[in-house]
Amino acid sequence: MLPSTRQIQHFIAIADTGQISKAAMICHVTQSSMTASLKNLEEHLGVILFVRHHGGVQLTEEGVRFLRHAQTVEATLREAVHSLTERPSYATGPLTIGVTETISAYVLAPLMVSLKQQFQHMQLKVVELGRERIVEGLLGEQLDLAILLASNLPPSALQCQTLVRSPRHLWGHPDHPLMSVDRVTLGQVALEPYVLLDMDDHVATVERYWSAAGLTLEPHYRTTSIEAVRSLVASGYGVAVLSDLVYRPWSLDGQRIVRRPLADPVPSMDVGLAWSRARAQGPAFFEIKGFLERWFKGAAER
Repeated sequence: MLPSTRQIQHFIAIADTGQISKAAMICHVTQSSMTASLKNLEEHLGVILFVRHHGGVQLTEEGVRFLRHAQTVEATLREAVHSLTERPSYATGPLTIGVTETISAYVLAPLMVSLKQQFQHMQLKVVELGRERIVEGLLGEQLDLAILLASNLPPSALQCQTLVRSPRHLWGHPDHPLMSVDRVTLGQVALEPYVLLDMDDHVATVERYWSAAGLTLEPHYRTTSIEAVRSLVASGYGVAVLSDLVYRPWSLDGQRIVRRPLADPVPSMDVGLAWSRARAQGPAFFEIKGFLERWFKGAAER
């Protein structure tokens, strides 16, 4: 007999929050019910999924492995429910969508599944390109549409529509001194080892808001890998300021990551659609555009 959907939801909530009490609040159950649910799940699986520590709970090696599959199960179930509200499209013809590396890394896999299910009769092609090449492709009509970081898009002959505004927060190890402060200034962050993510024009954005605060960022480590950032932050090596869109409460090796708001103004990371103002668009374009608007809205709500 397989674990119930409710047990899987409770397990993911505990993993996300790192505390049984917070997970119980999110799932609208009592703490004792949440504890019983976890105990029953562990007995059913025959493994220990969490170990307790002074700040809450931490995933075991078995818990980390099970979490990845549990998240896939939950995402698939949500997608199945979401699919019932969308009638399959009968639009035909080719359409090419450009995406930047941030989109590829964090939303492309589930999005591609949804697009394939919804537009079965279209020849959809998705290509990953840098921002400058995407702009060139849209203006030169090699691309019909693009999903990218709208906050990094310069003024041009493109039309842009923001889909998601993802706020940026400070990430750190649960025991890091700054994690016990409700709101932290960039000046305080500047005194700590900083792990800088170098992806999709992120560095230029970081330099702008640090400069606006009268500060110069001097990273202790710079990487193009978000998993490297998570592992370094979770191990206590340093801190990082990144958006909620790319946040995960655990590193790949099962160490906890927490986040805190910043007192200084920090821009959100905005994901949006872009297309050529001058190009005449057909019905299929507007069908896909409308579908993407609804998909990203649903993803943000989830």
